[in-house]
Amino acid sequence: MKPIFIEDKRNTQIVAHRGLSGIERENTLPAFVAAGNRSCFGIECDVHVTKDGQYLVYHDDTTGRLCEKDISLEASTAEQLRGLRIKDAQSDKFTDSLKMPALSEYLAVCARYEKTAVVELKNPMSAGHIAKIVEICGNVYDLRRVVFISFCFENLVEVRKIKEDQTVQFLCDKYGADLLERLKRHKFDLDIYYRALTREAVSELHAAGVKVNCWTCDDKKDAEELISWGVDYITSNILE
Repeated sequence: MKPIFIEDKRNTQIVAHRGLSGIERENTLPAFVAAGNRSCFGIECDVHVTKDGQYLVYHDDTTGRLCEKDISLEASTAEQLRGLRIKDAQSDKFTDSLKMPALSEYLAVCARYEKTAVVELKNPMSAGHIAKIVEICGNVYDLRRVVFISFCFENLVEVRKIKEDQTVQFLCDKYGADLLERLKRHKFDLDIYYRALTREAVSELHAAGVKVNCWTCDDKKDAEELISWGVDYITSNILE
């Protein structure tokens, strides 16, 4: 499979979802490097806290979908998790060449290719762990080139307690007036399921000063409609 090109993106930027996961195995260094070599604006990843307080990049709460053994991310050590073989994207066979990246390794790729790092904080996290993640991001990269996203609103509140002007986007799958008021009150941007959006909602959000990211659109026609509505970002596995 090759990336699907959007000829006229206007002012909309593309974020590579879990790296260029339409081609390489999601949330692995090859996927992040592949995205780095494309024209995308940012590279998104998912971060979990391990049992021993390390920060690894993987989407699911358990490893069984992609790894040779099914264990819990949060109930396992980083050594256990990084020792698991992951399925190769092409052959779908387990390979020693892929391992679960550390947050710092993902950030190093973003820095090398000068891509915005879009870091999803998976599951509710303690203030201490969030502070450490923000610290790692600032040490490895530039926090001005990092966007924190989460389905847990309080995770983002904690990020802002650490750095009040940090860019954050609240993840959700529905839009309504109550959500808009929360975003305005906290000065958060939005990262929403793309089918939950309308042209009117985008206009309303922009009028309130809220930037709009939307996940996860892999269809060219749908993306072109979103672009015509003026969304700021489209998160995609394969669009470029």
